[in-house]
Amino acid sequence: MWVCSALRGARTLAQLQRGLLPASSSHGPAASSYSSSAEPSRVWALVYGHHGDPAKVVELKNLELAAVGGSDVRVKMLAAPINPSDINMIQGNYGLLPKLPAVGGNEGIGQVVAVGSSVTGLKPGDWVIPANAGLGTWQTEAVFSEEALIGIPSDIPLQSAATLGVNPCTAYRMLVDFEQLQPGDSVIQNASNSGVGQAVIQIAAALGLRTINVVRDRPDIQNLTDRLKNLGAEHVITEEELRKPEMKNLFKDMPQPRLALNCVGGKSSTELLRQLAACSFLKISNFGVFGCPSGRRTTVQILTM
Repeated sequence: MWVCSALRGARTLAQLQRGLLPASSSHGPAASSYSSSAEPSRVWALVYGHHGDPAKVVELKNLELAAVGGSDVRVKMLAAPINPSDINMIQGNYGLLPKLPAVGGNEGIGQVVAVGSSVTGLKPGDWVIPANAGLGTWQTEAVFSEEALIGIPSDIPLQSAATLGVNPCTAYRMLVDFEQLQPGDSVIQNASNSGVGQAVIQIAAALGLRTINVVRDRPDIQNLTDRLKNLGAEHVITEEELRKPEMKNLFKDMPQPRLALNCVGGKSSTELLRQLAACSFLKISNFGVFGCPSGRRTTVQILTM
């Protein structure tokens, strides 16, 4: 789901709910220079004043845009996704909570409209993403400090740029932080069609890693399999297939995985553990790395993706 394109056309919350559609691939009009004598601008934003059910606490508000200070950057938001972490933050059960009232949205892509006199790293027309969570991207325009933004190339597909800050970074850290994987090594993961799972597939392929990707069975399983293989997945199997004895045949032409990424838990995580190759050590980290009592296997438990 995407926010910013819907915000531009909405004037009531009901209109917004009907307008939550994928953002246009258009880059929008060219940015203009900032003038300190310009009339105050107003923007649309999704704001919550207290924590609770997003459907009840989030309000569509017309806000006055702050003036651009010396180290500030005025940004027009081009696209902003709705992530589970956005919902958790509004509910009040996320690890990082902004000061209330707050604008929703942790990631997105924006275009610089104007910069303050002290800004040196950005210029009008540049594309930017949030440097940290909690910035508040669910608004048509905003004024942020230069330090709160990261400039990125503008030739990245719009929706990819808007989702660059969370899932791909998580996937990369999971692939490189726990094991010293080499080209040809294999990785197994469940929930492989999640945002992080798809990023794992693509980054692993770029690193020369082979992936076994577990998904839940569904009527259109072949379509999902084809889509994940187009991203670079080597094997796509269902949870049911993972539990079958025939699973061992998979390792006749590829090594057993040295890393398992789990975001499901329960029986699924146990089955991932069974597939792992023997290893000589067990790593512990903030992500929660678990192994069998002998320390011969290693798996990564990701609580949320």
